[in-house]
Amino acid sequence: MEYITLNNQVKMPILGLGTFILEPDDAQTAVECALANGHELIDTANAYVNEKAVGRGMKASGKAREEIFLETKLWPCFYESDTAVDETLERLGADYIDLMILHQPAGDFISGYRKLEAAYKAGKLCAIGVSNFNEAEISQVIEQCDVVPAIVQMECHPYFPRTDMKPFLAERGIAVQSWYPLGGRGNTVILDEPVIAELAAKYGKAPAQVIMRWQAQEGNVVIPGSKTPAHIAENIDVFDFELTDAEMAQVSALDKGKPFYVRTDEALAGFAAWHSDVEGQK
Repeated sequence: MEYITLNNQVKMPILGLGTFILEPDDAQTAVECALANGHELIDTANAYVNEKAVGRGMKASGKAREEIFLETKLWPCFYESDTAVDETLERLGADYIDLMILHQPAGDFISGYRKLEAAYKAGKLCAIGVSNFNEAEISQVIEQCDVVPAIVQMECHPYFPRTDMKPFLAERGIAVQSWYPLGGRGNTVILDEPVIAELAAKYGKAPAQVIMRWQAQEGNVVIPGSKTPAHIAENIDVFDFELTDAEMAQVSALDKGKPFYVRTDEALAGFAAWHSDVEGQK
């Protein structure tokens, strides 16, 4: 495993398991499999409605709590709740969360971030951050709150490497965590790029492993999701080779400057109002 050090000196694994869209039974099994195969970082969210299952998977793995870096996300409808963090801890069956972030820049996200700050200062969270926030929204958080976000989770891949935001984030010590690390969900267009295929052949790796190696060398934390044991084991097998500077530049040159996902004000309004049956999850 390789690690990055966040701006509050917390050490974070650079690669882990994402549990987006996994049903509870699949999430539990995937977490057990990931931890058995060397993963240390597990990512979930209120909105995934599988936090309880993730907690069960962690316990069933036999791993000590301090050997697991647990990350979850607070959904906008809970930003003004005084009990949301404690309820999240209860669902996960955990005494603390290594990283908790705001899931969307929707609703009263300043109030939400202040809830994370309070939990961070109380020792319930080891680090806090944001997801899908742009420069203006991150600046608003920094200006109105006490703790600079440790990380921003955002779409980031060879077609959209976020060269626009990297200088801004670097100046503030904010790390990048990539979602859609291989491109859009179910989309193989980046995997099919000739340069990726050539590098995969050179190193005896799968195209996805080449992209995740590029992500890691860029300093981006990646959380590819899977419920398939073979894929989970393959995803972490990226630390026995290294791309050259020239090869890194070749992959970065795939930049098209456009995301797969385009945010809308209507979507943000919907995020602020909508929530899944978090309390009813299994």
